[in-house]
Amino acid sequence: MADIPQWWMKGDWFDVCSCDIPCPCEFAQPPTNNHCEGVLAYHIREGADGAVRVDGLNVVAVAQFDGNIWAGEAHPSLGLYIDARADERQRNALQGVFSGQAGGFMATFAALVGEVRGLEFVPITFEVADDLASWRAEIPGKVVAAAEALSGPTTPPGARVQLLNPPGSEVGPGQVATWGKATANEVDAYGVQWNWASKSSKHIPFDWTGPA
Repeated sequence: MADIPQWWMKGDWFDVCSCDIPCPCEFAQPPTNNHCEGVLAYHIREGADGAVRVDGLNVVAVAQFDGNIWAGEAHPSLGLYIDARADERQRNALQGVFSGQAGGFMATFAALVGEVRGLEFVPITFEVADDLASWRAEIPGKVVAAAEALSGPTTPPGARVQLLNPPGSEVGPGQVATWGKATANEVDAYGVQWNWASKSSKHIPFDWTGPA
């Protein structure tokens, strides 16, 4: 990786999936019914690949798998979308990071993927409330992923249900996962269709560096 520039990215990640609440994958366990269908959404608040800034750009993945991904049982099928606003240099930077070729945590995560269904550059909207009350991402005609923070009769007003140091964090170690309930998980993309509203969701911030 001697020819790969130093890079860093900080931002928001969330998923919506077909697992019951709470998603067992976050605890490094097999998914509900041993099968998962979900959307993984990334918003880069700020970051750079060498001299190329990637602030404000979004990436979305559509994934399916069977078995415990963290135990090496699963070989996910994944389709990737990158923000159409990215210019050529930014697209190259994001492809390098999210394919794992640029190292960092995503190299570890990409090694778990069994099949890449494709890559497209599309308009992506991404929203996350400052108080983590909700989060949402959308690709018109293809993906709608949204959730509200999980709450209940004994949750203090405005408080969030959170997990420290999750053993199956999809964005790397040492983060805080905020649990949610999906209000939308609609996919018609890369030859797959599903609608898993009211199932699990979680938000986790990410802070990556590479290539080491």
